[in-house]
Amino acid sequence: MVKELYRYRFEIFFFSQITILFGSLIFPPIFFEAILAPLFFVVNLAAGIVLISKRKKLTWFFTVLLAVTLFAFGSTLLEKHETKVYDYLQVAAFFLFYIVVTLEIITQVWSIKKINKNVILGLISGYISLGFLGFFICLSIEMTYPESFQGLFLIENGPEQLTERLLYYSFITILTIGYGDILPITTLAQKAAVLIGLMGQFYLVIITAAVVGKYISQRNGRESDNT
Repeated sequence: MVKELYRYRFEIFFFSQITILFGSLIFPPIFFEAILAPLFFVVNLAAGIVLISKRKKLTWFFTVLLAVTLFAFGSTLLEKHETKVYDYLQVAAFFLFYIVVTLEIITQVWSIKKINKNVILGLISGYISLGFLGFFICLSIEMTYPESFQGLFLIENGPEQLTERLLYYSFITILTIGYGDILPITTLAQKAAVLIGLMGQFYLVIITAAVVGKYISQRNGRESDNT
């Protein structure tokens, strides 16, 4: 089953990311924040297992992370706890996941010689994964040092929109748009913003440029064969 799905690994991973980014447009915000967003992140992790299924050690590593996130998610739903142990456990697991999966996507995309639809989706997925990595960096900072970011909570929505607002901030930063509605006001948060912006620029300048170069070479080779 996994071998068959591997052919569509980039498509599966990409569409699981899209559900996280735009699921709140379909479902009620509070329900999405509390239940669906963590669940969609778990689904994305499961899709990551398909993505790296040819590497046994990484497969086991991602399986362990999946078990940890499922345990933490289930414990959060079943228990009324005052501590944030399960939240930190989930954040740490996803943080590790997005570091490794982003590097794996870059490695796979970099090593592929023939540029096709799958490679393009993989390229996009890698960029989105960087945005998610930035999100978990910001989330861990805000959880550890509350109010590190100014403008996170909209008056009409309140703190239940933390995931949505930090996701928004991470992607606005990595895209270098920077509307200024959310501001990093502590030194740690500001350094995180710089890091997220640099990750996005390095990805575009190095990885995307390399793929575009391969595509141009591939197209020129086809044209020379036809002449």
